[in-house]
This record gives sequence, C-alpha cells and structure tokens, in this order.
Amino acid sequence: MDLRQLRYLVALNEHRSFVRGAEAMGITQPAFSRSIQGLEQELGCLLVERGHKELRPTPQGQVVLQHALSLLQGAARLSSEVARMGQLDAGELRFGCHPAALALVPEAVAGFIQAYPNVRTGFEVDNDERLGRRLMREEIEFFVGDLRPFEADPNFQTLALTPRRSVFFCRPGHPLLTKDSLSTNDLFAYPLATAQLAPGTRKRLANLSGRTDFAPAIETEYFPALVDIVRRSDAIGLGSEVGFLEASAQAPLMRLQWRNLATNIDSLHSHCAIVSRAGFRLSPAARAMVDRLVALDHQRPSGAS
Repeated sequence: MDLRQLRYLVALNEHRSFVRGAEAMGITQPAFSRSIQGLEQELGCLLVERGHKELRPTPQGQVVLQHALSLLQGAARLSSEVARMGQLDAGELRFGCHPAALALVPEAVAGFIQAYPNVRTGFEVDNDERLGRRLMREEIEFFVGDLRPFEADPNFQTLALTPRRSVFFCRPGHPLLTKDSLSTNDLFAYPLATAQLAPGTRKRLANLSGRTDFAPAIETEYFPALVDIVRRSDAIGLGSEVGFLEASAQAPLMRLQWRNLATNIDSLHSHCAIVSRAGFRLSPAARAMVDRLVALDHQRPSGAS
C-alpha cells in the first residue's frame, strides 16, 4: 500500500468513473484500474461496487476512504512543514484570540509580518467556546484565551501566560465617586458592563451578589463599545487594566476600588493561555508566533495587559 494508491481511490470516489478518475490523475485508465485492484488485493476485500452505475464504495471502501483522506492530509502537512522548516517564506497562519487577550496580539502580529512578510496571517477574535470548536475542526492552529476551561481537558494543550489585572471603572461624575468608601453592595446597585465572562468569574460575581447566578447587564466582546457605554451612562465597566489605561489616555475614566473585594480580586483577573490541540504539532509559522507572544508576555509587568 502506498499514498499513490490512496490518492487514486479518493479520485475514483470523487469522479465515480475509472475513466474520469484516471484523467484527473493524469494516467491511463488501465494503470488506474490496476492500482485500485492492487489495493483491494492487499486489503483482501472489494472497495468499489462495480455492478453499480456510480461505482459506490463498499462498506470496507468507506472505511478505507476515511483513513485515506486523513493520511493524505497528514502527508501534505508533513511535506509542507519540512519544505518551510526554518524558512517561513510562504504559507498561511490562522489562529484565534479572546477579546480579553487582545493586548498582546497586534504587537505580536506586527513583529511577525515584519520578520516573515510572505506568510499570510489571519486571526479570529471570538469567545473561548467558539474558538475551542474552531480549533478542534482544525480551522485554526491555536488561540489565546482563558486558561481555566481548558487546562484539565485532555483534548487541549495549554501554555499559561502571566495573569493580568482586571479593573472596575466608571465615567467622571458617576454618583459612586461622591462616596468615601465603596462596598460590593454599591457595585451591584448599578448595571455592570463587561467583556464576555469566564464561568469562574460569573460564579465569583454571583457569590458576591448573593445570587445563584449572575449575568452582566451589558456584555460585549468589543471593548471600545463597552467603554463608550460606560462613558454615556451610570454603568460600571469591568475589563483588563491595559484596556482601561488605553481608553483613559483618550478620555478620562475613573478606577473604582471596593473595600471588601480586595482579598478576592484574583478570581476576576485574566488568566490567559495559548491553547492548542493535544498531540498535534504546530506548523513552523505557528511556533514562531507562539514564541513571539510568549516573549512579549514576559516583557510586560503583570499589570500591563
């Protein structure tokens, strides 16, 4: 058995004709037929129902086709990776990022395309659940997201990044700013506007509010929109410190401190990781991007993103 025979079987299944399959593979029809027959003899079973007009695969043929597609895809990835090893002068990189982890990504991408201008690079910004599904479908090679939902899942491999501080903030002139001391009761007296919350953060906020579950009044994956809502209303924002500092540099925002939350604030911090599929080797481009993300993460103090 060799990959050539498997390619011919896939072509026969696609074209449902020995003549058209041979033409697609660029060989004669007798040679194409002999290759399929040789594969059947080696496996000891018929792979194609020759009495059927459309040459449908037999049950055994369907099993072989499934494995053939996987083997051919793996061979193509292997060939591509070896060809590009150490060069990164071609190819494509696709990865994902949770909105809360966006602080690192633009700088990493900018440096990456400067170093490897011929690699087509794209990243998806989405929530962890959808990024996890895209990763399992091999639509992306890795993503930067919340560590906690994936660290104990055997289907995923995680590389933890430095935890980053989250902050509560409001607009200048907010009624809470007239108080000398703020408790979490004050927090829940106003709408809370957040990026999408991890399950652990939702649980912590539910405990603080005395509810069985907690859902923010406003939830958006687009941080600039969240900031705009906070500036135009009495909503309280919750987001990464770097996002708060960048937004404050454009127009003033006020940081809020809760006296009875200081010892429990860690559960609301961002615990990000680079998440990939367990047992799957990243392409050279993906490894280069991961190395760049990790290097940037180490350069920044824990409060920087």
